[in-house]
Amino acid sequence: MPEGHSVHRIARQFATNFVGHRIAVSSPQGRFTEGASRIDGHVMTDARAVGKQMFLEFDNGLWLRIHLGIYGAWDFAGDISVDPTIAAANGRMGQTNQRGTVLEDADGADLDGAVMDGAVLDSAGENSLHSIGAPRRTRLRMAESEKVEDEITTFPPEPIGQVRVRLLSDTAVADLRGPTACEVLDPAQVDAVIAKLGPDPLLQHDQAAEDRFVAAVRKKQTSIALLLMDQNVVAGIGNVYRAELLFRARLNPHTPGKLVQEDTARALWQDWAKLLRIGVETGQMMTMDDLDPESYRKAMASREDRHWVYKREGLPCRICGTHIVMELLGGRKLYWCPKDQA
Repeated sequence: MPEGHSVHRIARQFATNFVGHRIAVSSPQGRFTEGASRIDGHVMTDARAVGKQMFLEFDNGLWLRIHLGIYGAWDFAGDISVDPTIAAANGRMGQTNQRGTVLEDADGADLDGAVMDGAVLDSAGENSLHSIGAPRRTRLRMAESEKVEDEITTFPPEPIGQVRVRLLSDTAVADLRGPTACEVLDPAQVDAVIAKLGPDPLLQHDQAAEDRFVAAVRKKQTSIALLLMDQNVVAGIGNVYRAELLFRARLNPHTPGKLVQEDTARALWQDWAKLLRIGVETGQMMTMDDLDPESYRKAMASREDRHWVYKREGLPCRICGTHIVMELLGGRKLYWCPKDQA
């Protein structure tokens, strides 16, 4: 399931390429025909993400709410480009925010793991550094991972698969498949949905948001591992970030929320804010700090080199050498080190 950083990146893609444009909205699959008709032909005026949910506003006051869930994905095509605030970012944040250009071989093929000016291509397609630069008529898949596909020769391209909703401007098209939620809401309904969500540090980065998170955690007997996945407690954290945040805090995932020390809970919130910003900037769930240049290149090129515990069951902990364990908790796989997080 896409985690918060992916949904924020998708919202920025819409902000860059669709907001301000009049949008033809249709349902090639036929399952969203009525909803599409309510916003068809209107100008998109806003695109925002809150945790794992995205909201697109139109000039008639209605919003399109999308929750991708496990199977949902957006396919963009046309004259598309990554959000310029990502592509043109300067400076560094931890091991992130390193600009660059895609390297190609003599035949024009992308070189997985290649580096130029600090940017590294991910062999698994988890980032969208491929699409940085001038807009070009191409396809871009955005879900849990991001992948640029072949350039298109006609516009708009024919829908592929079961497209729930198609958003078409004069220059770009976005096709949605397999979402958990896809509905048109009025402003009051949008407010009601957002009110049920926990704070999102990209949107609420003040002390009040941190205090709200800490209070929600420390009043519950529920394990901290389950609380971090509860979107009513904190918005955007999924299985990868959950495992990595708990390891970085050296916190036993089974610790009841009410037994988590206040300073530890505050450190979790602050670390989530940091990792979320890193994910939005790079398109990757980079959770390791202070890497040397070669280790950073490897980590950005391969997910198995950029996480502490996630999907490393049976492998030695990077800190103590104890084998990482995997167990099922709340129907999801939990990865942790039984020594460093004892």
